[in-house]
Amino acid sequence: MKWCLPFILFLICIIPLHSEAEEIIRKGESLNLERCIGIALQMQPDLLAAKSSVNASETRVGQAKASYYPQINWSSGYSRISPASANSGNSFSPSSGRAGGSFDEYSTGFNISQTLYDFDKTPTQVKIQKLNLDSAKSDLNALTDQIIFNVKEAYYGVVQAKYNKLVAEDTVKQTQHHLEQAKGFFEAGIRPKFDVTKAEVDLSTAKLNLIRNENAFKIDVATLNNAMGIPDAPEYTLDENLSFEKYAIPFEEALSKAYKNRPDLQSIIAQRQAAKSSVYLAKTGYYPVLTGNAGYSWSGEQFPLEHGWNAGATLSLSLFSGFLTKYQVEEAKANLNILKANEESLRQTIFLEVQQAYLSLRAAEEAIPTAKLGVEQAQENLDIANGRYTAGVGNPIEVTDAELGLASARISYIQSLYADKIAQASLEKAMGLK
Repeated sequence: MKWCLPFILFLICIIPLHSEAEEIIRKGESLNLERCIGIALQMQPDLLAAKSSVNASETRVGQAKASYYPQINWSSGYSRISPASANSGNSFSPSSGRAGGSFDEYSTGFNISQTLYDFDKTPTQVKIQKLNLDSAKSDLNALTDQIIFNVKEAYYGVVQAKYNKLVAEDTVKQTQHHLEQAKGFFEAGIRPKFDVTKAEVDLSTAKLNLIRNENAFKIDVATLNNAMGIPDAPEYTLDENLSFEKYAIPFEEALSKAYKNRPDLQSIIAQRQAAKSSVYLAKTGYYPVLTGNAGYSWSGEQFPLEHGWNAGATLSLSLFSGFLTKYQVEEAKANLNILKANEESLRQTIFLEVQQAYLSLRAAEEAIPTAKLGVEQAQENLDIANGRYTAGVGNPIEVTDAELGLASARISYIQSLYADKIAQASLEKAMGLK
């Protein structure tokens, strides 16, 4: 029974996860796109990590502000002192003013220090951390946009796979009907055995294609579950179809929205501004720092202890640090140049992404009417082929070709509708829209 404990631990770990997934999605529930996106924004672990990064950046702002406030320290100590000359009898205790051997020393006190002026070093550090916080928030928004796009892509992938599966099922029904028809004609002596054999081969091929489409559908559902952050989701249905609606927006407007809204661009702009402030921060190493301090202490060999106080100010300036400040300034300038180049590179990437998505959207919109017409023509061609075969003037190859042509046309039409939805989602992501 050694296997019982590991098995029980496995159940303890896995059952809560499954129960949590069932609480979010009820078995048999019908989900629309907005609901899927909402689940992903709630469950995706990558978002939780990004939110924690934002929280960490917020704490660094607080850490930078710490220099605005006084620093207070308290200390207390005890020492047992045995002078080196104690054995010779010539030791002297400075606190008691007497000669003797070992003695006790007690001390306690507190000290307060405050930076009075540091040539804006502290304000600059706070500014840099605030800009880093803005960058972290923009990175969170960029990740959110990517997760939304992933859900859209997976969602429409499931819808496409569902319609492809329906096409495969219809093809199986058509070939099954054709087989029954061929058998009837053969038994009546109207058609040769070849027609029956050909119909049986076509039916087997259609069934294999249906199996592949059913498997593709299951894979796409698993992909959507993963995109939503609930890989063990219970069974559900989607209430969305691949309807066509023209997405009207000029290219210039789309590009303008992208430059304004893209969170990754906002993030790198904040990083560049922080790097610019870092150049000034590095230069403050050339300047002195004025610090005020005060303290109060008690010390002595026995209680009550003697007390005293001190107060003053310190002006400190590094006269030579091995050119450390010089190289820190040069490093800060180099980092600033890197971010400037990265920002320009990102702007060019954004232009390309918007252009590609825009052109893909227009191509998809133009292809849909043609693909729809192709379905109508393929259906008409199949009707003619079936009529000719029923009338005894056609042959099974014409019917098979017509059936394959209709299935291909329907799949092409579904693919065009899917491409249109994905192009819309890609353009919205490229523009930085949720």
